[in-house]
Amino acid sequence: MYLRTLHLRQFRNYKEQQVEFTAPKTILVGNNAQGKSNLLEAVELLATLRSHRMARDRDFIQDGEIAAMLVATVERQTGVSDLTLTLRRNGRRTVALNGETLRRQMDFLGVLNAVQFSSLDLDLVRGGPESRRNWLDTLLIQLEPVYAHILQQYNQVLRQRNAFLKSTLQHQSPQQEQPVQVQSFSTQTPQHSELDIWNAQLATMGTRVIRRRDRAIQRLAPIASAWHASISGRTEILELKYSPNVALEQNHPEQIQQAFLDKIQQRAVAELHQGTTLVGPHRDEIELTINQTPARQYGSQGQQRTLVLALKLAELQLIEEVVGEPPLLLLDDVLAELDPSRQNQLLNAIQDRFQTLITTTHLGSFDSQWLNSSQILSVNSGKISKEVIDY
Repeated sequence: MYLRTLHLRQFRNYKEQQVEFTAPKTILVGNNAQGKSNLLEAVELLATLRSHRMARDRDFIQDGEIAAMLVATVERQTGVSDLTLTLRRNGRRTVALNGETLRRQMDFLGVLNAVQFSSLDLDLVRGGPESRRNWLDTLLIQLEPVYAHILQQYNQVLRQRNAFLKSTLQHQSPQQEQPVQVQSFSTQTPQHSELDIWNAQLATMGTRVIRRRDRAIQRLAPIASAWHASISGRTEILELKYSPNVALEQNHPEQIQQAFLDKIQQRAVAELHQGTTLVGPHRDEIELTINQTPARQYGSQGQQRTLVLALKLAELQLIEEVVGEPPLLLLDDVLAELDPSRQNQLLNAIQDRFQTLITTTHLGSFDSQWLNSSQILSVNSGKISKEVIDY
């Protein structure tokens, strides 16, 4: 697949900008805070409807404006498609494919595929479980666009169940707070009946999330391990393991749902006492180990960077295998975070196989062959030009 054009309107620091991509590799060069990352973020939004910055829609829109628009032309083996994403400050975002507004956002997904790699991705190793869940969910959305709808349904049920638990906690009298009394919820009370409904819905939706996350990790793990072995000179063994909050004996929906309900019952007192849901995939972990040691406790930053690089290369390969075409690669100032050896591993893996958009503050990281085969654009205060200053 190939991104031909990108048009940004009132997006971040871009008032009106049209970009035409004329080479498999595009290098965006400029000082910090000029808009290089914003352009890559726009491509990421068109591919996944998510941003790794996790911003709200109104944060994308320029001050004083009511909406921002992203328009792209994508060429694939099946033909050319026009994508339009409209973000509104005080309303629901809308998506259009080839000029036709789509009722379901998930129908927009899968037309453009992209893998983002930035310095923020080091949080995959050093950060908490939420960053790893977000990374896996973003990958899954591209492998199975329907997963975006499944995850949205689960999060909606989770919010409603949390609101019910919080309301139950707030309505208890002071005399009742010692300890929060699940036993007062007899099977005849309306509260218990409503909680049962939320439990059943949470287990049903959560099971769908768990099964897909499990399948994705099973497919990704051997690919990531192979890349890691190659980059590390086969001196280290990377293991990637899905550790769901609900015990996963088998990937069978009925069994997972029952395990889900059993654990909800076990944590009922704690949930009612804290007024929040303690069971479900929103508390999953993805374990990363090197030579059987947790990666966040293991070795140097260089070794952690090797792990993240292996994960990103594995994402590229898995998406290509599943969708049948290589996705775009978005490299956001990441070369500065890698030593020369890892830079070469990454650049050699890319070659002309993946259309690549790279941001950098200077061109010194690239050899003459790369520079000669790349489109080089200058980014300055939200304006993109072909006049390149040697930063």
